Amino acid sequence: MTETQKARSDIEGGWLARHAGDTLLRLAAGGWLPARLFAPPPPPASERTARSGELSLEIVSHCWNYSRFLAYQLSSLVRFPPARLRVTVTVYYAPEDTATQKLLDFFGGQVVPGVSWNWQPLAKERLFRRGIGRNLAARATTADWIWFTDCDVMFRAGCLDTLAEVLQGRRDALLHPREERATPLLTEDDEVLQRGRAAPAIVDIDDSDFTVRRITRATGPMQITHGDVARACGYCPTLRLYQTPADHFCKAREDRAFRWLLGTQGTAIEVPGIYRIRHMEKGRYRQGSFSKLRKRIRQLQSR
Repeated sequence: MTETQKARSDIEGGWLARHAGDTLLRLAAGGWLPARLFAPPPPPASERTARSGELSLEIVSHCWNYSRFLAYQLSSLVRFPPARLRVTVTVYYAPEDTATQKLLDFFGGQVVPGVSWNWQPLAKERLFRRGIGRNLAARATTADWIWFTDCDVMFRAGCLDTLAEVLQGRRDALLHPREERATPLLTEDDEVLQRGRAAPAIVDIDDSDFTVRRITRATGPMQITHGDVARACGYCPTLRLYQTPADHFCKAREDRAFRWLLGTQGTAIEVPGIYRIRHMEKGRYRQGSFSKLRKRIRQLQSR
């Protein structure tokens, strides 16, 4: 049985079973049940290495039909390479997403001081559940710190070198930036997205359209985890739903469960240069009436 066939066989169980499980996990992660019923605690701070000097960081993204955003993320690492930090950029993707494959082929040929590219193909059914790739990365990382992010986030001037300073000697299980700079909700015909959709290239963006947004907890694209914690705990490995392949890209809710299992909402740190492209269309999700409702909700939330 191939990996894809195995992934598809694991999907069986039906919509109701999957979504009922999701609801129960969300309730549990909201404090209804103790996390220790589901997973052992992370290693205590006294057992985590407080590294200093030149640190290593792994940045982990997933990309499915989002190459127009990933182009900006990878470009930001080329345009603003770290001087005080060694960075590995890990991207999980499915080879049949040809636009993303071409983009990764292009950036794989870019030699950037302090940056190593690490492209990880997955069967799309495994890619569609973000927790699977994150768990693989967490278990395998050799970095001092690992940043779980999304491909619409950019690391611009001062971001990574300031982060290197902030992380000196720390043992926190989970950190997050105190703020980000984000665009309004962009439509698919916006010039920014059109440029990202063009032939693979190093692109840049006018940062005057970004406004500051406060971050109150370590949300999905803003989870910076100590390497010792990541290796010991993985990423929700004991929560079967978040390790089960799917037949479409799933709404990502496992970040809440990850905070719950680690026993923290994350500690805020001051890091500049974090930018995010916000967009109206969720092109990686299955289209239909529910997608239209989700789009309307995003508009209302933005206002």
